[in-house]
Order: sequence, then C-alpha cells, then structure tokens
Amino acid sequence: MFALPLTEDVELRPLNPWRAEEFLAHLDRAREHIQPWVSPSFVATDLPSARAVLQRYADRWASDSGGIWGLWWRDTLVGGVMFVSFDVTRGVCEVGCWVEPAAQGRGLVAPAVRRIVDWAVRERGIQRVEWRTNADNTRSKALADRLGLRLDGTLRQVSPGPHGRIDLEVWSVLADEWSAAPRTVH
Repeated sequence: MFALPLTEDVELRPLNPWRAEEFLAHLDRAREHIQPWVSPSFVATDLPSARAVLQRYADRWASDSGGIWGLWWRDTLVGGVMFVSFDVTRGVCEVGCWVEPAAQGRGLVAPAVRRIVDWAVRERGIQRVEWRTNADNTRSKALADRLGLRLDGTLRQVSPGPHGRIDLEVWSVLADEWSAAPRTVH
C-alpha cells in the first residue's frame, strides 16, 4: 500500500472509500473541532455518508479534478489534506486541510500541504494554488501565511453559516513564488 512518510511518526496515505469506517471514527473525534470551518457536506455522520465523501474525492481523483489524503499519526488517522478543486487546463487548484484536536499544533499539516502543492506545481504544472478559509479561522490563516501564501482578498458574506453569513478569505501562491521559496516550515 502507498504511504509517504512525512516524519518519523506521520504518514500521508490516500483516503479511499474503503477507509470509510476509519474516516468516520476520525470525524467522530474531530466533528466539533472542524465543523465551524469545513463544508457541511464533508462532515459525515454515518458510514454511508462517510463513504460518499470519500467516493466524491475518489471520483475527482479519477477525473483529474481533486483528491484527498489522510494523515496517520502513529497509525491513527488524525486529519488530512485535499485538492478541493484541481484544474490543469486553467493551471489553478485549491488546497484544503483539517485535523482533529489531539493532533493540533504538532506540525503535521504543513509538511503534507507542502507535499501536495509541490506535486501540483512541479509535476502537474499548476500555476496558481489557492487556499480559501473562513475569515474567522485564525489557525488556517496562520498556516497559509507560514506556507508562503498571500492574502488576495476577502469575499464578504459569501455563504450562510451557523451564526450568520461567512466572510471567506482567498489566499494564493503562484508557481514561481512557490518554487523560489525556502522550505523550512514544518
């Protein structure tokens, strides 16, 4: 099975539909923590919906329009990274990530994001990588900044949220900027 070691304790692995049970158990641990920040369609609540989430990303991978990978810390799924969208023709993709509380602040996500962005830019010729986040998500914005993305702007009240309309910040990095940047963030 494919597994890419990121650190001594962390591996990046494909998050395929056959992992739905493990994904659901992870979401049960992460649900309250990630629910304010991710799309409601991502936070599966039962095995069929968990399988459906992973199948959507498997279909995106098969059609070259997205993908999803899990982060296993000491053999437990604790988060992941994804291409929310991936358009080689336009040269634009959007990356995303999530992590459960037990894994937060351990430096697990940055190396995984770096790995998929490197692949997108260097192997697939992506010219613009976007990071979209709720304007209130300070941890997500800080990670985007540490990874070298720049704030392009804010889409004000772009979608409904649990406590009113949500402002969405759009961050990005261009291929030449990404390739020229030093790689020290973990």
